[in-house]
Amino acid sequence: MNLRALVSVTGKPGLFKLVGQSKNGFILETLDEKKIKSTVNLSTTKMATLEDITIYGEEEEIRLLDVFANIKERGENLPDSKDGKALREFFREVAPGHDESRVYASDMKKIISWYNIIKELPLFSEEAPEPIEQ
Repeated sequence: MNLRALVSVTGKPGLFKLVGQSKNGFILETLDEKKIKSTVNLSTTKMATLEDITIYGEEEEIRLLDVFANIKERGENLPDSKDGKALREFFREVAPGHDESRVYASDMKKIISWYNIIKELPLFSEEAPEPIEQ
């Protein structure tokens, strides 16, 4: 998965593609058909790439990319987001070892909604580039 350019922005629903940088911040584009561009200022907004997001684990943190890969491998049978018990069972499968006391239903719903947004994107099946060594 090459999700390096996809970001989540605190306070904004959905996911965005990072398309550039301006003197005021970063230029983002929505992932829907409208492709609306906006600028976010990092001094007032928090932003995280999907590649960097992790989920609380009992022993160590679980990378979001690994959870997405497990969901993809499991197939299209996603749980109903209104059924908390089904969500928890689903997450026991796709994120084994997650900390059930710190990963809330709202987190699980958000991850499933993100998966539904990105599963059809070409980046989802594209190989990630090697990290740049400094």
